[in-house]
Amino acid sequence: MTDLAELFEIAEAEQDSHRKIQIRCCTAAGCMSSGSLAVKEEIEKRIKEKNLGDRLEVVPVGCMKLCGFAPLVDVSDETCFQQVMPEVAPEIVDVVLGETPSNKLEICDRQAPFFTLQKPVVLENSGKIDPERIEAYIARGGYRSLHQVLEDMTPMAVVEEITQSGLRGRGGGGYPTGLKWATVAKMPGDQKYVVCNADEGDPGAFMDRAVLESDPHRVLEGMAIAGYAVGANHGYIYIRAEYPLAIQRLEKAIKQAKSKGLLGSQIFNSPFNFTIDIRIGAGAFVCGEETALIASIEGGRGTPRPRPPYPAQSGLWGHPTLINNVETYANIVPIIREGADWFSSIGTEKSKGTKVFALTGKVKNNGLIEVPMGTPVRQIVEQMGGGIPDGGTVKSVQTGGPSGGCIPADYLDTPIEYDSLIKLGTMMGSGGMIVMDEATSMVDVAKFYMEFCQCESCGKCIPCRAGTVQMSGLLSKMLKGQAAPKDIELLEQLCHMVKDASLCGLGQSAPNPILSTLRYFRAEYDAFVGSNAD
Repeated sequence: MTDLAELFEIAEAEQDSHRKIQIRCCTAAGCMSSGSLAVKEEIEKRIKEKNLGDRLEVVPVGCMKLCGFAPLVDVSDETCFQQVMPEVAPEIVDVVLGETPSNKLEICDRQAPFFTLQKPVVLENSGKIDPERIEAYIARGGYRSLHQVLEDMTPMAVVEEITQSGLRGRGGGGYPTGLKWATVAKMPGDQKYVVCNADEGDPGAFMDRAVLESDPHRVLEGMAIAGYAVGANHGYIYIRAEYPLAIQRLEKAIKQAKSKGLLGSQIFNSPFNFTIDIRIGAGAFVCGEETALIASIEGGRGTPRPRPPYPAQSGLWGHPTLINNVETYANIVPIIREGADWFSSIGTEKSKGTKVFALTGKVKNNGLIEVPMGTPVRQIVEQMGGGIPDGGTVKSVQTGGPSGGCIPADYLDTPIEYDSLIKLGTMMGSGGMIVMDEATSMVDVAKFYMEFCQCESCGKCIPCRAGTVQMSGLLSKMLKGQAAPKDIELLEQLCHMVKDASLCGLGQSAPNPILSTLRYFRAEYDAFVGSNAD
């Protein structure tokens, strides 16, 4: 059974064991797909050949953020190399020794806006620690927040701290986290559950996956704190099967936490018991909706049910259930450690803290970013993202995935916050941000997302099941030049019908990409039907 003194001993031993120069190799999924494991092996071979094991060590770490320039290798926070190929990887050892490398090694500019404008809170350990070693997490202060709440705080004090922080759910809806926790906490009953929604399904989004691959213990600790606060003794992480590396690292992290008594019975010698299991989803986008997710965990078909009752009242097997997403739980540890006032000082009046985004599309710097709420979209796209390659012009920025909409270039100065984005006809979503240039057809974009929603509809309610088919058909008709002006009116009518009459968030938000592109790019729709008579 680990206590606080042992945590400090583990942290000290871990720090003492890493007095060597560290060569950190990114082993998140993006870099691994680009050959980072081979890069790591070649560096290790060179260290062995030169008998430098007493001076240098290779550390596999999580996401280093600049994913579009993978594989990435960092040397003790001083020099970062990008697009490192296995054949030149050994030269990194030579650089450490003071030798001049060939011009095949490309240095990553750590002073570029992509890095300097970030504010790592959720991602503070990403790219810094070995995600498969609990000792590395403990050395960075891991599990001390859990000890703090068990030792010094009542459950309601924890709920109050989260409430005062102003944290809102990072899964897309932006519901106040403290209010959700308070609702579950006051529900009667001896059995309650905590669920982590890791069913990240938006096209172009990989924020939750990166957090789980890079810092899995951070999420486990956040869930345990949530369990203590609401009176739950068991948690589930619902994650899609397409994330095998995240699943592997979560499984390992849970075993490590159990072995050290940081999950299980009488954690930190307290009366608090908490365990976590993993449930793997088959990849149905609708299972990101909380009632469909619950049905899937229970072993049923992942289809939503009407609300109320809400999961906080009657969730898993009819018991009160707290559901938050990965990024929400990853914020809990620093809020407890630094205090609610610290967290609420970041961001804007109604959108506190930071937000992690997967910045993709027609932009020079693709990757993972974390910025304070209120950061203008333009700053993210033009400064951090480096703008459109080859001097192109930004046409639109899509946020919120299939549930969101498109921000036109005229509104790039809009701050990233929940309410501002909703006014534009889009939403924060879980954090996907796709940049489009002038060559992009916005009708094509709407068609892509509508086809996605059509395929992912569970089919339970007629408005979504039939409406997405009809809307997709009208968009296809337009793109083929077969539509008439009345078809645009029909498309708008269908959008509002599906939005108002669908059972769950998938159908209710499916029309958003169409409505936002009609709002800002109506001329493109008109161009497809202009030559056709009724």
